[in-house]
Amino acid sequence: MELTGLFFYFVSFLTMAGIYAVICLALNIQWGFGGLFNAGIAGFYAIGAYSAAIITSTAASNNVGGLQQPIFVGMAVAAVIAGLVGWGIARLCVSLKSDYLAMATIGIAEIIRLVIVNEEWLTNGSLGVSNIPRPFEGMFKGQTAEIVFVLFVWIIVLLTYFISQRLHKSPWGRVLRAIRDNEDAAESIGKDTHSFRTQTFVIGAIFMALAGALSAHYFKYFSPDATEPILITFLAWVMLIAGGSGNNKGAIAGALIVWAIWSMTEILTGFLPSEWATRSSYMRMLLIGLFLQFVLQRYRSGLLPERAPKLDKLRRS
Repeated sequence: MELTGLFFYFVSFLTMAGIYAVICLALNIQWGFGGLFNAGIAGFYAIGAYSAAIITSTAASNNVGGLQQPIFVGMAVAAVIAGLVGWGIARLCVSLKSDYLAMATIGIAEIIRLVIVNEEWLTNGSLGVSNIPRPFEGMFKGQTAEIVFVLFVWIIVLLTYFISQRLHKSPWGRVLRAIRDNEDAAESIGKDTHSFRTQTFVIGAIFMALAGALSAHYFKYFSPDATEPILITFLAWVMLIAGGSGNNKGAIAGALIVWAIWSMTEILTGFLPSEWATRSSYMRMLLIGLFLQFVLQRYRSGLLPERAPKLDKLRRS
């Protein structure tokens, strides 16, 4: 029984780490490739989660939803809505410098959170949306369903990684890195920097929404508490910086390592005295901060730093 419990803890760990890996890959497209400082990750994550929940959940009397559409339809709708919202935000904010863009995206994410909390007719407010189905729920039950879902999550991770790698090695990706490194030089040779940056922001927003949809289907319930910036935006940035900004493998590695620290320390706090257990969340944040400090002092560009594609590969592309 102990081995079974450890195995399914590992399954749960891989599920959440995979969801964070999708967020990190999305952030890597925006920041690692394009230099766009998006501090509103939680907003797009929430859009994806609520869109998928409303489209796929069973009948609801307190909010819009209960459409009972297939899960893949819900994920597609979530991606489209996040892409449209991302396009609108990018048209307004993408030309801002990194610090101003960060402030703008934080504000937009907060607006999205307030809409979710206050528009009860749409999202059921603070009570959240329940009865969200999982993929292949009718075919698998119990512990088998947990294993099937973690495989489903990691298929999405691999697809996201493949798309991100193709973008990184493509001419589009090379132009994007040129804009990131020297926007004036890129403009001087005729590149439409605003268009490229808008495309980058939209692509990242779509994958962040897919991660939110996966989270909603995993928990089968979603509420505003799950969109706290410290759980989504802060952790995603730590994961990417520690793993290696600009490197897709580093984004996945950072998600696995940081989520391991975050989740395993939660277990260890159960062994602390009661007066310390109440401060466990602060201790976990301290450990995450110490880990990030250690990585940045030893590896300034992260554990797996960015590497430009080799010249022969560039010629073939």
